[in-house]
Amino acid sequence: MENTSTDQDTKELSVHDCWKYLQSVSIGRIALINGEEPEIFPVNFVPNFGTVLFRTGPGTKLDALREGAVIALEADGFNRYGTVAWSVILKGRPEFVTQPEDIQEAVDAGLSPWQPGAKDVLVRVTPTEISGRRFVIAPPGKWWPPLDPTASDAHDGETQEVPPGTAG
Repeated sequence: MENTSTDQDTKELSVHDCWKYLQSVSIGRIALINGEEPEIFPVNFVPNFGTVLFRTGPGTKLDALREGAVIALEADGFNRYGTVAWSVILKGRPEFVTQPEDIQEAVDAGLSPWQPGAKDVLVRVTPTEISGRRFVIAPPGKWWPPLDPTASDAHDGETQEVPPGTAG
């Protein structure tokens, strides 16, 4: 993960801290290539002895995972006050878990599908790279310029995008 910020409030995370943060959440996104197209899927996951486990079922994600190419898992979160955020990216190759004791280990770790339907395929990602950063969240005025409600850039029925958290 490349940090292009020059702000003193951004800190690169150690591998240990990356795992600590990954253990604090259960939702992330996996990014992979399906054919020639990039795809991103939300997944619930559990860290497990230096790897990450998630379940999936038939469909685009499973088809792409079967290709065996490197995937990325990204997870993020923030502190209870909403003042400090973090992001971790883990890269590695997926492997399908088929041994009954490994499947039971995943169940014991709390991994169960959130969505109805068959999610019978257990996938383990052993990282080849893990990185992360933690940063102080800047006030919205620093990253989203305020709109002048009397000015309108919308032309001929175009819709003007309104920043999150503002009336529009």
